[in-house]
Amino acid sequence: MLVFFSLQFNVYTLVVYNYICKLILTMKKSSLFSPYHLGKITLKNAVVMAPMTRNRANSEHVPLPVIAEYYTQRSGAGLIITEGTSPSANGVGYPRIPGIYNDAQIAAWKPVTASVHVHGGHIFLQLMHTGRVGNQLNLPEGAVVLGPSAIPMAGEIYTDAAGMQPYTAPKEMTPAHIQEAKREYVQASISAIEAGFDGVELHGANGYLLEQFIAPMSNQRTDEYGGSVENRCRFVLEVAKATVEAIGAECVGIRLSPNGAFNDILPYPEVKETYTYLATELNKLGLVYVHLVDHSSMGTPPVGEDVVTAIRTAFKGTFILSGGYTKARAEHDLTDGKADLIAFGRPFISNPDLVARLESDATLNDPDYTTFYTPGEKGYTDYPSLALV
Repeated sequence: MLVFFSLQFNVYTLVVYNYICKLILTMKKSSLFSPYHLGKITLKNAVVMAPMTRNRANSEHVPLPVIAEYYTQRSGAGLIITEGTSPSANGVGYPRIPGIYNDAQIAAWKPVTASVHVHGGHIFLQLMHTGRVGNQLNLPEGAVVLGPSAIPMAGEIYTDAAGMQPYTAPKEMTPAHIQEAKREYVQASISAIEAGFDGVELHGANGYLLEQFIAPMSNQRTDEYGGSVENRCRFVLEVAKATVEAIGAECVGIRLSPNGAFNDILPYPEVKETYTYLATELNKLGLVYVHLVDHSSMGTPPVGEDVVTAIRTAFKGTFILSGGYTKARAEHDLTDGKADLIAFGRPFISNPDLVARLESDATLNDPDYTTFYTPGEKGYTDYPSLALV
């Protein structure tokens, strides 16, 4: 009888133990509409508004008042990541993208962050130096198109001054240029906090300056910033380290796009090795998140599951996934533990109240692709919310 009781007790204990473990795991997994602790802030949900270029600053790259309305309308997101914002006059390769390298720009961002916060949102500023992706006509006087190597982009880029024009061939960055660029990222991050942002996202994706150093087709340097995987990641890691030291690791995230095919960056054999190393080193710096983008829904090669898993394993902080997500897929990947937060891009353009629409399974507005990058309010702040339908 005693033996039977002991066996029965052990079986019941095991069942209860397994149930508790599953309950704990369930509680730890974030759902799309549950709060999430990101560093020192608490997000009201796990929905992230992905960074998207909208070209609504003025010709001096100063944010216009309509930008505050745009982000305020979308403050239902747990976290907003702004459009790419240049830390440097050299980095504004496109017309009318905002900057944060002078006093006028800093002042213009303050109403944006204040309004988002009043409406219960949180907002990170994406720091995007375009590097070789640009034309001299889009840059302020005295600025120059730079890149890790003097390798020009193929194709053309739009300019307000002369329409479509070839990309300007970049000047290879000297050691002095590299040090200056790092200082610009640091100052921009400090200025972002001054402007009221909760943090910054380093844009290490989509073929812009940070990824230009990472990728072998755009970086053919022979010094300590080129050649090996470690050398090609050096600039990114030095920028991340300096930014963390300036504003704190809880205020710094990074966006990456392994295996992307954007702005003349193509997949290469060392992708998994490169991003595993990069994620490992970023983890040592304690960044608050890694934001991984997969543009396969837009026709680029998908990011391999082995690469995603390698990054997720190496980086212990918050992991954000983005790229063509639906509500169902987002909930699945959150529940599965593949991500902690999910970023939505284009649906936020045409649905200012996207979170409410997702939660209630309401129909989404269709976007007007012709106004994605045009100036003014049309196709920017004039999409209807559910309250107006």
